[in-house]
Amino acid sequence: MKKYYIYFSFVFIFCIFCVSSVFAATLTGVVKYEGEAPKFKEIKMDADPVCLTHHNNPVYPQILLLGEDNAMGNVFVHIVSGQPRGKFPPPDQPVVLNQKGCMYDPHVLGVRVGQALKVLNPDGTLHNVHGLPKENEEFNIAMPKFRKEITRTFDKPEFMFPMKCDVHPWMGAWVSVMDHPFFSVTKEDGKFRIEDLPAGEYEIEAWHEKLGTKKATIVVAEGDTKEVNFSFSKP
Repeated sequence: MKKYYIYFSFVFIFCIFCVSSVFAATLTGVVKYEGEAPKFKEIKMDADPVCLTHHNNPVYPQILLLGEDNAMGNVFVHIVSGQPRGKFPPPDQPVVLNQKGCMYDPHVLGVRVGQALKVLNPDGTLHNVHGLPKENEEFNIAMPKFRKEITRTFDKPEFMFPMKCDVHPWMGAWVSVMDHPFFSVTKEDGKFRIEDLPAGEYEIEAWHEKLGTKKATIVVAEGDTKEVNFSFSKP
């Protein structure tokens, strides 16, 4: 009898999870840049010949990543109010930050509290991974060419701290430590997607490292797929 009780309890919990997932809302949108895009100077990597070998074309700063029709990459979109209650265990899989061609990839990323951040070094040259959080512990780790990866975890939520390489001053990235899963980072197509939102009213924020933030309020019902778009322009 006890065995059947455990089985039916498991099925009941599983069904509740399935129903909640089915009726959860999804938020999608596109971020675009309005106006003429500024021109940036080419990054000069002459100080490290190894970096040069990874590029056949000029390399420019990652500050403003634009795609077709001025779609914006490297924009962090997240829920800032109305966040669903409950605990959100971090994923088992790490978030990967690659030092590829002496550039950080991705340039903007989110990692959950307690989730591993794995930093890779496939470049065959010395990097120095220097994270500058204020709420979490600062770290400064040398990665010679034979040290292919390091891993860090963060104990506290912290919105957007910078990372840099002390060897290559043009390298920079932004990391946000989140206590919930309701965020997304745009790629070159400017698109974002936030899933599994319970019905409710939310304030959504789009963050860009130089152009600031844009906010919107949206109400979603069970099973909704709502679209909200953002646009940035030169200050």
